[in-house]
Amino acid sequence: MSNELDGFRAERVVLSAGPINYREAGEGSAIVFVHGALMNGKLWEETASALAAGHRCIVPEWPLGSHTEAMAPNADLSPRGLASLVSEFVATLDLDDVTIVGNDSGGAISQILVTEFPERIGRLVLTNCDCFEKFPPAQFKAMTVAARFPIVYGAMIQPMRLASMRRSSLGYGDLTEKDLDDELMRGFAEPSLTDGDIRRDGRRFVAAMDTKYTMAAAAKFPQVKIPVLLAWGTADPFFTVGDAQRIAELIPDCTLVEIPGAGTFTAFDKPLEIAREVEKFLAGSRSPVSGA
Repeated sequence: MSNELDGFRAERVVLSAGPINYREAGEGSAIVFVHGALMNGKLWEETASALAAGHRCIVPEWPLGSHTEAMAPNADLSPRGLASLVSEFVATLDLDDVTIVGNDSGGAISQILVTEFPERIGRLVLTNCDCFEKFPPAQFKAMTVAARFPIVYGAMIQPMRLASMRRSSLGYGDLTEKDLDDELMRGFAEPSLTDGDIRRDGRRFVAAMDTKYTMAAAAKFPQVKIPVLLAWGTADPFFTVGDAQRIAELIPDCTLVEIPGAGTFTAFDKPLEIAREVEKFLAGSRSPVSGA
């Protein structure tokens, strides 16, 4: 993958919690992408590039441990705090009828967003993500516990300096069906390894991950008024198609599309398939925000 999003311009906005760097390209209806913990906007590189031909695609670096500028020391980086930050970002850019596309723990943030801060949000797309009792999945709960203690968390992530650890099941190894380039994975890990303030930001979010947030969002799914697409990889060992089916049963206007051969990081495994499903969804959905 390239180091930059081709055709995308770099932008920066300062919000109440601190600076958010983002890249954007295209014109038309706005799509805002939300990645998860210890990730950055490179997750969406190919998908966003494909969609930018007909939409305004905005790919932020959220303060989840792989970002480049730290937040204010007192920033609320709980899951609800992040959802509020996404809402503030959308409002600051004066976007309306926005389509949110979320993945992994960013999908949990997106669920909180549409159930707690629905203003300006016209559609939601969830790829494989935390939901219900899985925030985080059982395999990652040890990291959530470690994150409550800065020294322990720092020690826990130090092995990510090694390529073998980044490729292992304790790193990014089980999150995709295809092999990820090590330079890409190193780029996800290095900000938290080399910058104490970045590590602090990511640690605060990970420490606050709790099923109380996803269960509270799920309780409000029946009141979600916007169209929702679930573009769900079928090869995910953490977030199964059964999880997606549970979401689809609760949200009134919800479409589930299975993406064969894709794991948790669906947009790495099947980026163009995700783009095609999002394009079809946008073409066929009617948002109550716009009344289109």
